[in-house]
Amino acid sequence: MTINFDINALAFLLSSAAEAEIRPRFRALGKDDIREKTSAIDLVTEADVAAERFIKAGMDAVLPGALFIGEESVAADPALLPKLADADLAVIVDPIDGTFNFAAGVPLFGVMASVVSGGETIAGVIYDPMGDDFVLAEKGAGAWQTGGHRPAARLKAADAVPLAEMTGMASTGFLPADKRAGIMANLAKVAFASNYRCAAHEYRTFAAGHVHFLMYNKLMPWDHLAGTLISQEAGAHAARFDGSPYLPRHVEGGLLIAPDKDSWEMMRREVFVLD
Repeated sequence: MTINFDINALAFLLSSAAEAEIRPRFRALGKDDIREKTSAIDLVTEADVAAERFIKAGMDAVLPGALFIGEESVAADPALLPKLADADLAVIVDPIDGTFNFAAGVPLFGVMASVVSGGETIAGVIYDPMGDDFVLAEKGAGAWQTGGHRPAARLKAADAVPLAEMTGMASTGFLPADKRAGIMANLAKVAFASNYRCAAHEYRTFAAGHVHFLMYNKLMPWDHLAGTLISQEAGAHAARFDGSPYLPRHVEGGLLIAPDKDSWEMMRREVFVLD
């Protein structure tokens, strides 16, 4: 299936949603504008809902006929998510990634969208509303940072380094309870591991070559499709924990991203031991 669309139009739609619905609400949310979804650390705000509504309303002009899958739309109708596996064309949106940070007034959040055609991710965009710039990629065309009144710059993942020199981001909260303590102890083998509570900025940091690995266990498509494609287009190796490719239909199986396959295998063997 041949898809003709303008990734810049998709990027502009995300930035327009942020200008209209997100930035005006930052550090201006009322008590009733923040609600829990599944727990006290899984939040949704009025900005999430309004931004997703804005993006959905503009999507027909960018990708006519595409299945729209947004994080908040799926929260309201879980039957929507399985439709992604069979969709000829779909757009997947996270209106605010890092909602916990946003609700706390921490300026570390992003807006993400990916395009899926025939079961594979063909484009991804991550917009930083506070920095007013994008990282984006189309399959086979490299990863780029653009916007903010600066020339577009091609992104390259970090070069491989020894295990003890590696730095990265590890989201350990969703690991199996019986494996979490061991993996957290194994992380002492690297130089440091952190967590921004915002996959959007973790992927941006990785694709720009500032850290050497990313690890996630929970794989909701709005959190990872755009960033994984951008990381791969920046030259990185990405795979689920069993070594298989990460595809849009996957919601489990973990995800590990590293500068190259050898680094990936070393991290899987030495740190992320789940067998």
